[in-house]
Amino acid sequence: MPESKIPLAAVVGPTASGKTALAVALAHRLDAEIISVDSMQIYTGMTIATAKPSLEEREGIPHHVMDFLPVQNRFSVSDYVVIAREAICDINRRGKLPLLCGGTGLYYTSLVDNINFFDEEHDDNLRAELNRRYNEDGGQSLFAELQKIDPVSASRLNQSDAKRIIRAIEVYRLTGETISEREKKSKLEPSPYQLAVVGLTYADRDILYSRINHRVDIMLEEGLVEEARLFYSENFGKTAAAAIGYKELKPYLDGKISLNEAVERLKRETRRYAKRQLTWFRRDKNIYWIEADKCGSPVGAAYDFIKSVLALKT
Repeated sequence: MPESKIPLAAVVGPTASGKTALAVALAHRLDAEIISVDSMQIYTGMTIATAKPSLEEREGIPHHVMDFLPVQNRFSVSDYVVIAREAICDINRRGKLPLLCGGTGLYYTSLVDNINFFDEEHDDNLRAELNRRYNEDGGQSLFAELQKIDPVSASRLNQSDAKRIIRAIEVYRLTGETISEREKKSKLEPSPYQLAVVGLTYADRDILYSRINHRVDIMLEEGLVEEARLFYSENFGKTAAAAIGYKELKPYLDGKISLNEAVERLKRETRRYAKRQLTWFRRDKNIYWIEADKCGSPVGAAYDFIKSVLALKT
């Protein structure tokens, strides 16, 4: 392993797959500290909906880039990369192994691929107009426009990815350059990390979906409805508002649908999100996949892989 490379381990995969428990178990064995790769766990107060691990679940392992930002604040992938890079360097300087854990694919890829972000051009009027168009037809016209101007970016998205579709068109309109072109330029510098990444999933997709449904039931028992009601009683930013777990309950809180209908919607949307996560991470050929329902000891398999790749003496 080149001395200039920072050793970096990671556990990624779909929601409810057991990433947190696996990462904590690995952290004990590898003398590691965990860095969250979750676009919603950064916010304070959003505890139940984001499945933020409790202090008990963390088992004394330090967790970074988590639970530090008020919900009113916007937060971008470029913000995340800056903060996560600082955390990685700090953990490494102290002689510990930085261990990423989470399922936000864009955050993960942007960090480990060492994407350097250009100054983010922004136009409130243009964004408002693009949002209006998206809301009018559910994104059909904007997605078709993106397919014409930037087919590479469009191939990574679907029509429901409002924020990313709008951002991609906004960048092109303001700069004349596509998001995919910028991404290509941003990858000219090699990654500073020696990476060992484990993906956790299930060979039987029904098992994963059952785990998702069960997690939603547990969230409800823990007070998800009350947390959602409190969230909507406060001012919140657009980034936080995208969290799965709140917007699906909003019609119930407004008296438009029953709680059962809202819960079924939440379970369905969470399953769809897990499918999108798997699609994203499956494109990454560097990931060593472990199927929890086929592996006798996911912790042992992940530990052996990471230790081998990073040539650790632990």
